[in-house]
Amino acid sequence: MSIPTPAYAVHSPTDALVPWSFDRREPLAGDVLIEILYCGVCHSDLHQARDEWGGSIYPMVPGHEIVGTVTRVGSDVTKWKVGDTVGVGVFVDSCRQCESCLAGEEQYCESGMTGTYNAMGRDGVSVMYGGYSTQITVDQNYVVRIPENVPLDRAAPLLCAGITTYSPLRHFGIKPGDSVAIVGLGGLGHMGVKFAKALGAHVTVLSHSPGKREAALELGADDFVAMNAPDAFSKNKTRFNFILDTVSADHEYNDYLGLLKLNGVMCLVGLPNPTTVGAFALVGKRRSLAGSMIGGIAETQEMLDFCAEKGIAADVEVIAIQDINEAYERMLKSDVRYRFVIDLATLK
Repeated sequence: MSIPTPAYAVHSPTDALVPWSFDRREPLAGDVLIEILYCGVCHSDLHQARDEWGGSIYPMVPGHEIVGTVTRVGSDVTKWKVGDTVGVGVFVDSCRQCESCLAGEEQYCESGMTGTYNAMGRDGVSVMYGGYSTQITVDQNYVVRIPENVPLDRAAPLLCAGITTYSPLRHFGIKPGDSVAIVGLGGLGHMGVKFAKALGAHVTVLSHSPGKREAALELGADDFVAMNAPDAFSKNKTRFNFILDTVSADHEYNDYLGLLKLNGVMCLVGLPNPTTVGAFALVGKRRSLAGSMIGGIAETQEMLDFCAEKGIAADVEVIAIQDINEAYERMLKSDVRYRFVIDLATLK
């Protein structure tokens, strides 16, 4: 048996997203069926829909920032019950046996995590379809709890943008008094500001858009530097303990590395084109250039609980599914503060 599921899908790199229907699997013994209430729109949805990273599988139903309600549970499910409010993020399975999986770092599964969409299932046959749809069937171990006091529409982007910025801040031990710079103030950057501030850091936003100063300060940043100012880099040399670089547009890493103190770390979570990093930018102050990708299931739950404790949620613009193509075009122009979220009631 299978479950007919309305959705929006893209059928080629040059097509718009259009209404489509497909079959979800019936919940197996360890699965839950989730009615999707909200799904965030990630910039990676656009990249994959348009095959900008290569290897896209069509038809494609994007969406990996999913919040919804459990409507059915399999016979062996112990973690969830019907009516629970839950989330599903960037992946829905992994090998569960490698060193990374056993350490709770399923996102770094040595055989590759199974993406929530645009991916093949562990059986090598099933195609994964994402959250631009009315429901999803997921193994109970790849589901997280949404705390009661986090608004559901504003919780959806936490499943990708939230954990993508929270994970490196926690991994690199950001603590009260640290001087932290956030490069970029978009869907990722605005969450980076909120988390770094909540962890007690002195937070500075670095942006090439001077008009974002007021917004950065409203989000909780302590300072703002317009990076297109002639003296921006020289004036802020060796200022920061940690730089979280959220920008996916091409930019010069070496200049930003010069802003780090002795033993400083710059961590990439954006995905620009390859660039050359000079050895002198690293060795002179024993600096490190690192990267980070989302978080495991346990850390994602930790992040959500931290959001509930600190009153943190994403800043969103809720849209109807019928407006998704316009949202993609606006996203390309950075015309959103700071994340689109689809209300899936508009698909039902």
